[in-house]
Amino acid sequence: MLCHLHISNFAIVRALELDWSNGMTSITGETGAGKSIALDALALCLGERAEASMVRPGADKADIVATFDISTLTDAQQWLEQQDLAMGHECIIRRVISSEGRSRGYINGVQVPAQQLKALGQHLLSIHGQHAHQLLLKADYQRQLLDAFANHEPSLQQCRSHWQQWQQLKQEQQQLQQACQQREAQQQLLEYQVAELDQFAPGEQEYPELEAEHRRLNHGQQLVTDSQRCLEQLYDSDQTSIYQALNSNVQQLEQLAQLDPELSSVHQMLSEALVQVEEASRELRHYSDHLELDPARLHEVDERLSQWLQLSRKHQINESELTQHHQQLSAQLQALTRDDARLDELAQQLHEAEQQYQHSAEQLSQQRQQSASQLSKLISQSMHELNMQNGQFAIDVTPLPLDKAGPLGIDKIEFQVCTNPGQPLQALHKVASGGELSRISLAVQVILADQITTPTLIFDEVDVGISGPVAAGVGRLLRQLGERCQVICITHLPQVASLGHQQLFVEKYTDGVATETRIRALSDEERVTEIARLLAGENISASALANARELLCAP
Repeated sequence: MLCHLHISNFAIVRALELDWSNGMTSITGETGAGKSIALDALALCLGERAEASMVRPGADKADIVATFDISTLTDAQQWLEQQDLAMGHECIIRRVISSEGRSRGYINGVQVPAQQLKALGQHLLSIHGQHAHQLLLKADYQRQLLDAFANHEPSLQQCRSHWQQWQQLKQEQQQLQQACQQREAQQQLLEYQVAELDQFAPGEQEYPELEAEHRRLNHGQQLVTDSQRCLEQLYDSDQTSIYQALNSNVQQLEQLAQLDPELSSVHQMLSEALVQVEEASRELRHYSDHLELDPARLHEVDERLSQWLQLSRKHQINESELTQHHQQLSAQLQALTRDDARLDELAQQLHEAEQQYQHSAEQLSQQRQQSASQLSKLISQSMHELNMQNGQFAIDVTPLPLDKAGPLGIDKIEFQVCTNPGQPLQALHKVASGGELSRISLAVQVILADQITTPTLIFDEVDVGISGPVAAGVGRLLRQLGERCQVICITHLPQVASLGHQQLFVEKYTDGVATETRIRALSDEERVTEIARLLAGENISASALANARELLCAP
């Protein structure tokens, strides 16, 4: 709750210190005295836009400090802890505005941007101005009120979660479908290319092997002739062959090495050479004996190489890259094929997600219909108490098709009212006047007081345009609301002001040079005088004072 408010050099306030109490506080004063200044200062303290004109003329800056007791405000405590701004059970918010229009905000002594002031303010207080009842005409606000009354948050979270899952899958499907459509031509080309290469089936090391085989087959006759000639020179010659000459040298050196050991190494080397020549001749004979001329195989290899070169040119790659290119194209085609499989999988997941969302949304809709009936009866009863004896209130909950659904369900929620007997229920905006809307709005606030998470509610002349018994009914409802949370009400009606647990008086002073507004708490006797002034004007009679005492004793 709001505990203390310090204001200096703001508008026509020079210096002001206000302590606030539990229950309902009524604020009264003469017209033009500045009854809303404290609320305007609070709004600035909680992030509203600051302007240079708000600084009191002649001052360097305006300074506003609001102190709140948050010992029972779990949401506010959690928010402060998350922002590393917690300071026990007290929260101090400060806003400083320079005469140039610059402003600074502080939470518990730490400078923060205005957005954080606003975020925290949602957990601390709510200001209802003269036209706040216009919110009742908005469909979103009507839904919020119904859901708050019935505490639908768990069902809303489930519905929202299922909706998000459904929408994410739909988005993935749309993106994949678009990608598949764009890649349809690419897929057709890939299918043709991969099929062609699959049919050709290039081996990983095939190309160099083909080249080697082609050279061998293409020069087969030369290989046969030259290898046989080499074999004859090495070993098979009827005349002296290399082997025979080398063998003769080896035998001669063997004898010489016995005469001179220094020739032993030469003998050894030639002996080894003789073995090598003999081995080479054996290998050459084997090669020559098995070498065949195969024109048919040569034709096959030649055709295979021609196809290989043709495909390489077609794909604009080097011959050695054809096998790898084939693998890459196959991988791309498989990826596209996986997209098709994912689309089939998504279709099933989408169906399941849609069923989950529809189930949770229908459950929420049933809960809303039950709660709508209860809330409609309560609001109708409050309307009767506020001098709308023939008033009837109803909340229509109409389930919509899935194509018009959203994260908050499938329902169209409409507040309906009938203010005169014999008339049908119609949408609130078509029937209710401004005064009736204001009373209905107040009735809703009282009924929903247990669900209100902001501990301080401020009403800025929401009773404009009413009087008499209606004003008394409004006052009773505000006081009833003040039993559950802190209520601050600016009013000009004695019937409302008298029902406050305490009362503040706003007055304006001038010395002919400067003007300033002051706010002070009224004593019991001062309240009698102020209520009498509201009843009778400046000329307060004995009967007005008696009437004022009667009103103050009414609670």
